[in-house]
Amino acid sequence: MEIRNIAIIAHVDHGKTTLVDQLLKQSGAFREHQQVAERALDRNDLERERGITILAKCTAVMWPKPDGELTRINIVDTPGHADFGGEVERILNMVDGAIVLVDAAEGVLPQTKFVLTKALAQGLKPIVVVNKIDRQDARPDEVHEEMFDLFAALGADDTQLDFPMLFASGRQGWAVVSLDDERKDLSPMFDLVLRHVQPPVRDQEAPFAMVASILDYDNFLGRVLTGRVEQGRPRLNMPLKVLRSDGSVVETGRLTKLMGFRGLERVNIEEAEPGDIIAIAGMTDATIPDTICDPAVAAPLPATPVDPPTLAMTFRINDGPLGGREGKKVTSRQIRDRLLRETEGNVAIKVTSSNETDAFEVAGRGELQLGVLIETMRREGFELTIGRPRVLTRPNPETGEREEPMEEVLVDVDEPYTGVVVEKISKRKGVMQDMRPSGGGKVRLTFHMPSRGLIGYHGEFLTDTRGTGIMNRIFKGYEPWAGAIEGRRNGSLISNSDGEAIQYSLWYLQERGTLFVDPGEKIYLGMILGEHSRDSDLDVNAIKEKKLTNIRAAGKDEAMLLIPPRRMSLEQAIAYIEDDELVEVTPTAIRIRKRYLDPHERKRHEKRSAEVDAA
Repeated sequence: MEIRNIAIIAHVDHGKTTLVDQLLKQSGAFREHQQVAERALDRNDLERERGITILAKCTAVMWPKPDGELTRINIVDTPGHADFGGEVERILNMVDGAIVLVDAAEGVLPQTKFVLTKALAQGLKPIVVVNKIDRQDARPDEVHEEMFDLFAALGADDTQLDFPMLFASGRQGWAVVSLDDERKDLSPMFDLVLRHVQPPVRDQEAPFAMVASILDYDNFLGRVLTGRVEQGRPRLNMPLKVLRSDGSVVETGRLTKLMGFRGLERVNIEEAEPGDIIAIAGMTDATIPDTICDPAVAAPLPATPVDPPTLAMTFRINDGPLGGREGKKVTSRQIRDRLLRETEGNVAIKVTSSNETDAFEVAGRGELQLGVLIETMRREGFELTIGRPRVLTRPNPETGEREEPMEEVLVDVDEPYTGVVVEKISKRKGVMQDMRPSGGGKVRLTFHMPSRGLIGYHGEFLTDTRGTGIMNRIFKGYEPWAGAIEGRRNGSLISNSDGEAIQYSLWYLQERGTLFVDPGEKIYLGMILGEHSRDSDLDVNAIKEKKLTNIRAAGKDEAMLLIPPRRMSLEQAIAYIEDDELVEVTPTAIRIRKRYLDPHERKRHEKRSAEVDAA
């Protein structure tokens, strides 16, 4: 049977997973009347809640060639957000073609550029699909020109520049070569994949070998490694060995569980063909990007290096007064084991020991990627405290000058908000590269700015643009340190005692700033209860009750109405804190606290830091 391996790549929210839904339906992967959830491949709870793809996933469909012979098309759905770019890079190693989706209205965005750069570097010849043609603000011809310009700017060769193109609506389930064609189904896309994407190179006689590209866990099977068969034919019960990139043998064993992809299911198979995408279970130590192979193979297969992480956070045990009350996994050993397990399947994350006791440095691609990891651990019953994100700098290889990661930021805003956005980003060391109208009273701004300038800015950006602005970012490279960036201007309201917050106290405290807690919430010494209206920290008493007297007060208690507290999501809290603050994360709560809870200890460390800075 002939095989085609393709990846669906695009900027976030340009319709990849929705298109895969339609490809599965129209290829007959679902039974008639079978009830299938929308965005069927996004099985993870966080993916469904956030409406984004976090983990790459494989599926397969069958489609007939003109002569009637069936061809298996292995499809890999990839994440669209820049923070999960490590997934995209690995996936492109195991496919022979790619469908690049681009929104007919939004056009080329930063992640479109990122995924296309990686695809062209792999020598792939992508198919361009201008999706969401049914949008009222669609501009397909302009987007076609944008894509051609992008191919040229990224150094595509002549064969890559001559890319085939389709217009489509993934939600409605049709694709056409010309806008004048009948809009019926996705047959033109299937036929184009069979014509344009080359079948994988097959070496039937060589001993079996594959590179593990995806690692996930199954409650019954344990570790499941997915990859493309680069050579040979894997057979059930054959002997295996696992090689690291340096040639060392990790483990040996037998192929006890071999699976192929058929629609949404992973099914057991006895044998696989070279070039097919398969999953192997039963290995105990193999990980990404190890080579799983026949014992006769002497050297590991080459694996593409992944871009380095740009952001780091400190993961600590929860040593606060409420530690251990809301979660089941609270020890540093449990946290370390969970983080190391994450690095096995997520090559874009690095974990190292911290100088602090019971703490670990976790480095990744961005706030969203690390935020997803923290939220996942929280739902698994972990309790943690998280430090402020910081960028990872490096010395220039030639001059030794300190360099920091830079981002290319693309902003779409209504014209009236252009001024405030340019002003705020300029204060964060952003430099405007381009400004042009994008239609409908909107302006598209392009900036180059330090990654650290974006920490904590997104919420402020949405406030400044009344929720109408759209901001996209992508890692650009390293440039010289841009200098100091102004941080949060307001201080904190810090609890000076343990107990439960009292309405009477909070009513008086809300004059001092914005509160983060409700009456009745458990609070403790050093916990941050709100944002001070001034630039200094203020210790406050939130458990003081009204003194009772024998004099009746007419109607005064009923007038103590509280402004609803400001509630932060996990990402907002992480972006909000300063260097001397931590986010306490438990299965039931997100709190903000000072690193040193005792006020005297806090003052000692502040004094010591001031002396170090002065020196």
